[in-house]
Amino acid sequence: MHAPKVRVENGRIQIDEPTDLPNGTELCLLPLAPLAGEPVNELDDEERAELHQAIREGFEDAKAGRTIPAEQWLAELRSRL
Repeated sequence: MHAPKVRVENGRIQIDEPTDLPNGTELCLLPLAPLAGEPVNELDDEERAELHQAIREGFEDAKAGRTIPAEQWLAELRSRL
């Protein structure tokens, strides 16, 4: 399955391509680019260093086998919404 492209017209989300998602499927949409007038989410040097450290730790966890199945992670993430 691929992520379908959507666009906004007159304040409504429009999609003009078929999907194999079942009826009733709920989706969370995020804009690909910042909205007009909104600041770009820039990281300062400290935040960027923290991000890079978290990424390194994630790789180390994966190498050590400290992982969970993607389906479990997604279920936990969805439970927070």
